[in-house]
Amino acid sequence: MAYRYNKIFKVLVIVGLVAACGICVQRFQLEQNNRTVELVLDYEDIVELSEVEGVSLESLLGQFKEAGLTSLAVYDTTLEKLNKSGKVTAIPGATILHQYREGTLTDPFWRNLAVSGRIAAAETYVIGNNDQAFAEVKSDLARRLSPDRVEQLADGAFPVLAVKANYEKVVKWNLGLSSEEMQTVAAHGYYVVPRPTNYLKVKPDDVQSVFDRIRPIDHVSSIMFSGDEVTGYPGLISQVAQELKAKDLTLDMIEHPLQLQFMKQEGLLPLAVLNDYRSARVYVIPKDEQPKLKLDEAVHRWLLTDEERNIRVNLLRKYDIPAQGMTLLETNLKYVQGIRDLLTEKGFTLGRASVFPVYYPSPWLLSLIILGCWAAVCLLVSAIRPVPDKYLYMLLIVPTVIMLVPILKGSGTLVRQAAATLSAVTLPVLAMTYQLDRWREDKAQDFSIGKILGKGLSNLAVAFAIAMVGGLYVAALLGDVRFFLEMEIYRGVKVTFVLPLVLIFIVYLTRFNLFPQMKTQKIGPQLRQLLNMTITMKSMLALAVVAIVALVYVGRSGHTAGVPVPNFEVQARAFLENVLYARPREKEFLIGHPAFLLAAMAFYQRWPRFVHFALTICATIGLMSLVETFAHIRTPVFMSFDRGINGVVFGAVIGVVVVLGVQFIRVLVKRAGRRTFSDE
Repeated sequence: MAYRYNKIFKVLVIVGLVAACGICVQRFQLEQNNRTVELVLDYEDIVELSEVEGVSLESLLGQFKEAGLTSLAVYDTTLEKLNKSGKVTAIPGATILHQYREGTLTDPFWRNLAVSGRIAAAETYVIGNNDQAFAEVKSDLARRLSPDRVEQLADGAFPVLAVKANYEKVVKWNLGLSSEEMQTVAAHGYYVVPRPTNYLKVKPDDVQSVFDRIRPIDHVSSIMFSGDEVTGYPGLISQVAQELKAKDLTLDMIEHPLQLQFMKQEGLLPLAVLNDYRSARVYVIPKDEQPKLKLDEAVHRWLLTDEERNIRVNLLRKYDIPAQGMTLLETNLKYVQGIRDLLTEKGFTLGRASVFPVYYPSPWLLSLIILGCWAAVCLLVSAIRPVPDKYLYMLLIVPTVIMLVPILKGSGTLVRQAAATLSAVTLPVLAMTYQLDRWREDKAQDFSIGKILGKGLSNLAVAFAIAMVGGLYVAALLGDVRFFLEMEIYRGVKVTFVLPLVLIFIVYLTRFNLFPQMKTQKIGPQLRQLLNMTITMKSMLALAVVAIVALVYVGRSGHTAGVPVPNFEVQARAFLENVLYARPREKEFLIGHPAFLLAAMAFYQRWPRFVHFALTICATIGLMSLVETFAHIRTPVFMSFDRGINGVVFGAVIGVVVVLGVQFIRVLVKRAGRRTFSDE
């Protein structure tokens, strides 16, 4: 049976490709203008290094600034931290009473309070040694508790508070941002990154108090909330957004350790929307992982993170153990310097994190892509089973019109997700289907190995180009600011990795007989024959191997932690990442594209049909992986394109080597067989 590909549908696919390229060019320009990275370290880490190394805080702030650090994060203070710094003194009431009863309480002020019964064992007493710190502690204690649970017992040089709260708990409570710490950070030329926590039963004046402390501080670049909620959650997020806009602050969003969206923080995404998407993605190396990384490994991790995942705020942790031959201070300075040098070498700028503008692609361009997507579906349907043109045109027009309504109204995220999934499923299968038809036309002629390679490479280029159309469709359909920030993600990963294999299996049965003894190429009889096959132990073992491969294949798609990556593969990836701008994916250059050339060899040399079928499935995996690469919208579109090119180039080289190797072995086996026959 001859299968034809409607020219009108092919033209529509090309029109959609032109529209997709237009959006991808816009994406490329936006991504090129988004190359400023902020290096952030906790202010507390600098303070701790100062104490451990015996170097003044002033000196350390200067050294880290020179090393390339751009920003310092300031957290809410606590009575515990203020106690340690000497800015306030917090004492449990029970301690004061013990001293009184033992006769060691000599201060008249405290003795008079004890004698008069005004010291309660269950209360906490706070003595101020720093006017600003004391005033802020008093204010925040009254907010966290209530004004009637905080009583000022004395004024003057050393004011005293009586706090009706358990000492062991209250000393660890977050008590608001320290104005003094933020002023110190700004005074030394750093950007300030406040990290406030939320209030229990938060009220408007609680939110106001947080921004009252931030407002006078110069060089505040962004805000990165701490805890499970953003400040103001649940009912005052709009007030927080107004404050962020008033001070032109970026909202920092910390990426989840599995590299899928963000650490769970209630109110984060709604706040990003209200802040007009002025947000930056943040990465931090997990606390238990960093000590295992050598300095150069950690530095390289940051380059990959910033290049591949659109991270623009690098939240650094200090090293707590010095590297060999260096002091702890030298270790951490070298760490920061290494990140600075590598990023600037790769074309990044260090400073306040750049952010994406509020970008949405043109609805009209999206409409053309959706039209092209459905045209591709029609081509695939007609390739599986010939259908009268009138039904194909209905399949083109009806769903396209339905999907265009929300798109032209300026919304349609779900529609775009659906169109992206259709593209990711359809185009790789269409590419492989077109190749199956090319093989059928050649009728398994006895070509030389050189001609087999020539045809295989040219056909691989065509299949790659068709699949690339699907990748560009996906990149354009999902190319808006929400997907750049990964507030929205591609939802069709598992479908993309399973459904095309089912479809190419069906298509294969329409082109070839899996069972040479059968004279039909209809799907039904072949499926019945397949289901009626006798299962041997050998077959069961083969099925078990296939099941394990399928488990690994699906389990390692998307962002899951279920299937670990072996160490040798990690090392191979690291090598490729060091020598290439974009590391090709193993599914493409190690499996799919070499299998494509082997499938050509299997067809022309008349290998068993099941072998050709298995290689066709593997070749489809490579084309699917190519398209799925573009579904990672946080990755720059040019990097995804370059990754695909590297994959097909490396895959073609490996495929040629494998084909020549197989041919060499076949020749040796034939010669050995002839010698054996002649000896007999």
